[in-house]
Amino acid sequence: MMEDVMSKQSKPKIVAVMPAYNAAATLEKTVKDIPAGGVDEIILVDDCSSDNTVEVARKLGLTVIPHETNTGYGGNQKTCYTRALEMGADIVVMIHPDYQYDSRVIPLAAELIRLGNCDIILGSRIRSRAEVLEGGMPVWKYIANRFLTIIENVSLGQNLGDFHSGFRAYRREVLETVAWEKNSDDFVFDTQFLAQSVAAGFRLADIPVPVRYFAEASSINFRRSTRYGLLTLWVMFQFWLNRLGVYKAKIFRHEKEQG
Repeated sequence: MMEDVMSKQSKPKIVAVMPAYNAAATLEKTVKDIPAGGVDEIILVDDCSSDNTVEVARKLGLTVIPHETNTGYGGNQKTCYTRALEMGADIVVMIHPDYQYDSRVIPLAAELIRLGNCDIILGSRIRSRAEVLEGGMPVWKYIANRFLTIIENVSLGQNLGDFHSGFRAYRREVLETVAWEKNSDDFVFDTQFLAQSVAAGFRLADIPVPVRYFAEASSINFRRSTRYGLLTLWVMFQFWLNRLGVYKAKIFRHEKEQG
């Protein structure tokens, strides 16, 4: 019995998921940078792209799930994780297919989770201010990232470099425990997921990834970023209301607690 457990632990099934929207120009580069044998399956969920993302993905041999209607960034991830769990993934790595994040680090993130060092890994783009700005991150986005990350670290009791990364790896147990199905279909999905994970007692860590900002890389505009920032602060407020026992928002009502 113990040998079977150890065997499973040494060879986890790693599934990469890619929430995609108009990623045709960058998808192939993202996929080809994944080291050979680094993942067992790649799932791409297309959120009604206006380009040929679906055709490129199928040509690359990915498992492709095209949405019939645009569900938003969070809604896309919900489909990603549902399918990954159905496929028996032990470790799920979410990476944006816009080539902004270095997919070569996927095996490293998966290995840290396999070893039991942590339950969630984020790719941190913020190694130094000079590197980030030279890499093309807009100054206003950098300032907003630093401000929100400080607030989130203090609120959640963490010490992460970048709470707003599009590279994340999860142990299966995280996806089976956190009530991510109740989260927003918009960008604040990511913030809610991390707050839920901390509330559930999971361990977060990060690894460095290079910054790549260029014309084809996806990025939300200033107006949507402002809304996202305000919603992030609201999630932190909800987290503390939950911790103090004042009010439990629906995103913190885990299915296991409801029986």
